[in-house]
Amino acid sequence: MKVMIIMGSATDEAVMSECQKWLNWFGIENNMIVASAHRNPDKVRELMVTAKENGYGAIVAAAGMAAALPGVCAAYTSLPVLGVPLDGGLPGGVDALYSIVQMPAGLPVGTLAVGKAGARNAAVLAARIFALSDAKIAERVEAFKNEGYRI
Repeated sequence: MKVMIIMGSATDEAVMSECQKWLNWFGIENNMIVASAHRNPDKVRELMVTAKENGYGAIVAAAGMAAALPGVCAAYTSLPVLGVPLDGGLPGGVDALYSIVQMPAGLPVGTLAVGKAGARNAAVLAARIFALSDAKIAERVEAFKNEGYRI
């Protein structure tokens, strides 16, 4: 199983590389894809409706400002969607945080912290989800935890 990291703009890669770095450390295959909910809605839909059949077990969606991407992803897949709000609109990314965390009932997005801390936590949370059915990842999660999250 692998994780899709999807972001609305190539400029988001500077933050989301933190997620990719930690997914790699946990031994989780991942792909980073740029697709905007506003500029490429058909591409986002296609990625989500085919994600499971393409071997993905979770989606990490990062967006700033209106931050529609995580919610749009959740609308098109039954996989866990982890949302990472990004700075870019209101100070501290609060607009993106509110957009991602305030999803309608029945359309959950697991919302993380704004920025690099959220990107790292998205990788850790995905690893914890995958650890439920993968002993190797479970070992890495325990090592990470036992080292005081400072590896």
